[in-house]
Amino acid sequence: MDLFEYQAKELFAKHNVPTTPGRVTDSAEGAKAIAEEIGKPVMVKAQVKVGGRGKAGGVKYAATPEDAFTHSQNILGLDIKGHVVKKLLVAEASDIAEEYYISFLLDRSNRTYLAMCSVEGGMEIEEVAATKPERLAKVPVNAVKGVDLAFARSIAEQGHLPAEVLDAAAVTIQKLWEVFVGEDATLVEVNPLVRTPDDQILALDGKVTLDANADFRQPGHAEFEDKDATDPLELKAKENDLNYVKLDGEVGIIGNGAGLVMSTLDVVAYAGEKHGGVKPANFLDIGGGASAEVMAAGLDVILNDAQVKSVFVNVFGGITACDAVANGIVQALQILGDEANKPLVVRLDGNNVEEGRRILAEANHPLVVQAETMDSGADKAAELANK
Repeated sequence: MDLFEYQAKELFAKHNVPTTPGRVTDSAEGAKAIAEEIGKPVMVKAQVKVGGRGKAGGVKYAATPEDAFTHSQNILGLDIKGHVVKKLLVAEASDIAEEYYISFLLDRSNRTYLAMCSVEGGMEIEEVAATKPERLAKVPVNAVKGVDLAFARSIAEQGHLPAEVLDAAAVTIQKLWEVFVGEDATLVEVNPLVRTPDDQILALDGKVTLDANADFRQPGHAEFEDKDATDPLELKAKENDLNYVKLDGEVGIIGNGAGLVMSTLDVVAYAGEKHGGVKPANFLDIGGGASAEVMAAGLDVILNDAQVKSVFVNVFGGITACDAVANGIVQALQILGDEANKPLVVRLDGNNVEEGRRILAEANHPLVVQAETMDSGADKAAELANK
């Protein structure tokens, strides 16, 4: 789960990471009131889960409460890369001497943690990596040893931070590691981490991604979920414990097992090139259980996507036999009734495949088309989506 900046800073405050005081609001009047309360110049910052806010006009300096009011009126409702601004963070403006970059992330390819640090902060880190790779330190972190003050100082040194701020930076870096580990995050990023004229180190921005797999031991993280910012279909899928990701396409995908679903996405995308360029509309993994309730929940999510023109159900029977899947599909269509109004291409293979195909054939549902192979099923689903 990606957090808004103000939520990330709440976690920073919990772990004593130094930052600037501020509050969140959803109105220009609220922004003015916060600015009056702070009593100093403020930054008015759009709260969206995407980068590039400054370039899009979503971050403004306000010298007075009246300026905060005016800027807030302009920022609220702003579309930033498809994300509409509904909340603002109004925080005390800070004098900046230098800007740095620091992050901790999960390095899946090397099965470890990684710290990244650079003296080139305040700009897109991808740009630094591409144009000045020598200025971006990438430091593996031993998961058992973690990050103590000495190692945090080493990270700052490798990032070329000035000697006079190494000790202060090390303290902040260690506290950011505490956020990373203590909150079960997969990413903690500060850009910029700033040096003030009096050599203080402050986290002016914050980006945090929490690991949803750790929700069972982080009950407090539930309060960070913003249902307004979550796609309604993804929210519905989550409520039904379905692994669903919405994509920008026309062919709905249901499969059992993440690997099979990923392969199905590729095959459908390839088939779509022959049928008007249609693409997969989603990733949906129903896992090992394909009961009527699970299948109905999955179909309900996909069929409520207005972009979907056809659905491809691709199941390889293993622990869950194909006859159970077929019964689940038939019962799901009965449960959904008139809501099931788009063609379904079903490809079954594996355990009890003949029985599964027989069940679907005898049901003779007008929307169901059977396919022998994954390739032929993908081709048929793409063809139907292009009609």
